[in-house]
Amino acid sequence: MQRREFITLISGASLARPWAVQAQQAGIPMIGYLSGRSEAVEKPVLSAFRQGLAGTGYDEGRNVTIEFQWADGDPERLQTLAADFVRRRVAVIVAAGGENSILAAKGATSTIPIVMNSGGDPVRLGLVASLNRPGGNVTGVNGFLGDLLPKQLGLLHELVPKAPLLGVLFPSGPSTEAAIANIRIAARAIGVRVMDLTATTDAQIEAAFPTFAAHGAGAVLINASPFFVTRQDKLVALAARYALPTMYFRREMVDAGGLISYGSDSADGYRTMGIYTGRILRGEKPADLPVMQPTKFEVVVNRKTASALGLDIPPGVLAIVNDVIE
Repeated sequence: MQRREFITLISGASLARPWAVQAQQAGIPMIGYLSGRSEAVEKPVLSAFRQGLAGTGYDEGRNVTIEFQWADGDPERLQTLAADFVRRRVAVIVAAGGENSILAAKGATSTIPIVMNSGGDPVRLGLVASLNRPGGNVTGVNGFLGDLLPKQLGLLHELVPKAPLLGVLFPSGPSTEAAIANIRIAARAIGVRVMDLTATTDAQIEAAFPTFAAHGAGAVLINASPFFVTRQDKLVALAARYALPTMYFRREMVDAGGLISYGSDSADGYRTMGIYTGRILRGEKPADLPVMQPTKFEVVVNRKTASALGLDIPPGVLAIVNDVIE
């Protein structure tokens, strides 16, 4: 190789190096953003995260960099992605898109601060000592999504009060067993029968809806999961194909054509994560930052989907609806 060609190659490699790496070497902190979801489904809430971060004085591309890693609903990838962030010595790991992301980050480091967005009980999962005093390297936002199941089931029962059976689709994860127990208690309390199935693959999702229909389920509840978020179009399409009124856990699924959702305001939670990330970058310790809980919850209904299913939304449900998708 000629010397001129060698110099050209070296110069080109230098210009091609990611700006984030150059910034890290220049002393600009790097945030490692680890998500069990896909970039496409999480994109709507990333602006809220950046907004919260900017409120603490950190602007991406100016005095902080963010490296994104997406597991696309595959929990087995998370450990490798978390280990890569530890190897690269990021300043903070933001663990979003489900508790598997948080467990992977926590398993990879006990020293790098972790800002989480958890749906399960972080105390029971061993992530924090308590909500008020986390005590370790993890803090953030906890939605207690399992605690929303009784409300979701109750709303679904109000929509189809004559349904003899309600189907519930669960993911596989650390909180699944507790969620199944929770839904069965809630079902007994309102006098309905439930049939629960677990899906960890596309094939199992596709098999669940005809199974529910064959057993006479009059409606379906989808439990919160990053895997299900990345398959929202599939879930909505299957619910329509089998004419099963379906309750979801995030409004984006209703925007995509689902019938109804009940859950916390996702943007509000991600904004809080951004604020906490910035506060940690400024020197505060995760151990001293209490785990925040959502204060905004919303019921969203898709009227067009209800009409296609031949459903009239009961007055009691309409009274608490925050938004109607026409």
